Amino acid sequence: MSTTIKSNLPALSNEGGLSAYLEQIKKFPMLAAEEEYMLAKNWKTTGNVKAAEKLVTSHLRLVAKIAMGYRGYGLPVNEMISEGNVGLMQAVKKFEPEKGFRLATYAMWWIRASIQEYVLRSWSLVKIGTTTAQKKLFFNLKKIKNQIAPQSEGDLRPEHVSEIANKLDVNENEVVSMNRRLSGKEFSLNAQVGEDGDEWQDWLVDKELDHDLKFAHREEMGQRQSLLKDSIKILNEREREILYSRRLNDEPTTLEDLSKKYKISRERIRQIENKAFEKLQKHMLLSAKSKNLLPVN
Repeated sequence: MSTTIKSNLPALSNEGGLSAYLEQIKKFPMLAAEEEYMLAKNWKTTGNVKAAEKLVTSHLRLVAKIAMGYRGYGLPVNEMISEGNVGLMQAVKKFEPEKGFRLATYAMWWIRASIQEYVLRSWSLVKIGTTTAQKKLFFNLKKIKNQIAPQSEGDLRPEHVSEIANKLDVNENEVVSMNRRLSGKEFSLNAQVGEDGDEWQDWLVDKELDHDLKFAHREEMGQRQSLLKDSIKILNEREREILYSRRLNDEPTTLEDLSKKYKISRERIRQIENKAFEKLQKHMLLSAKSKNLLPVN
């Protein structure tokens, strides 16, 4: 299915043609919930490629907007959009409208997964590290950095390094090293595209799209909170308290304070925390896949 759809998508060949592509995809209308449902049912039951193409083209702006969130990795934006489009087509292929949620909510998982896989392929494992924690640092450093030190440039202050290392469960040297690798690769929304002087933000401003994306974000957050609430029950009382204290509070409790409370070593607290987090993460992932909320390969 994806090959047939892709052949009919607007062309995105290189950076020079990016402005033309963005202008072209803005011409595709957003779909009302009822129309989206009917198209999805048509595609699912009859294999109507035209219905699938309309579902895809109506969400191309969503892909472009999500791809822009990864512009800080110094990779060609057109390539990230192309990868995101592949994820979108996979989402359309597997989307089940009778589940009751919008395609945008489901597709966001696929779009992000495709773009992140491209980023990881492009940044060698030598650069970003091989552990789950290091990959988590790679994709979350900029977001957390902007929360705690939004105006900072260059090296982070020691207290910020410590806070980020604590939040992401990596050592401080890894934070410093990753920050230096990612520094200097920002791509501004004010950067010009094409020869007409237009800026990225001029192409991406769309109140209807913003509303749709915000709704999808809210729906996604609600799903995550529901998964967390259900999955947290698999932990025993001590595991829940330690995990909440360390990872789910706005101001995490120190290992030292928890060590005193439970009368065990700080290393034992860390072990319990990590084990509880792994159990929770595994259960949430299985639950999400069983409810068709995550891509299933």
